[in-house]
Amino acid sequence: MDDLDRLMKKQRKIIKHFDQKLKLEEKRLEMAQQISKARTKVGFTQKKLAQKLKTTQSVVSRIENGNQNITLDLLCRIANILEKDVRLQLI
Repeated sequence: MDDLDRLMKKQRKIIKHFDQKLKLEEKRLEMAQQISKARTKVGFTQKKLAQKLKTTQSVVSRIENGNQNITLDLLCRIANILEKDVRLQLI
């Protein structure tokens, strides 16, 4: 394997890693947008949702901005409060 082959292999790994990170970020932002829409639809402010979750408005804001990595448990609690279901799929 020559230098060019090694370089190309390294570049492919970097691109694959970047691609995976980008897909994860897209999913996080999609989920954040869905939470925000559902909250707005039921007429809750971020503060009201935070109170029901027993947390702060800033945590809800971070969730809705996609800046907070949340657990499945928290996602299910949010869904329950907003009278929604959570559906997970491995595709």
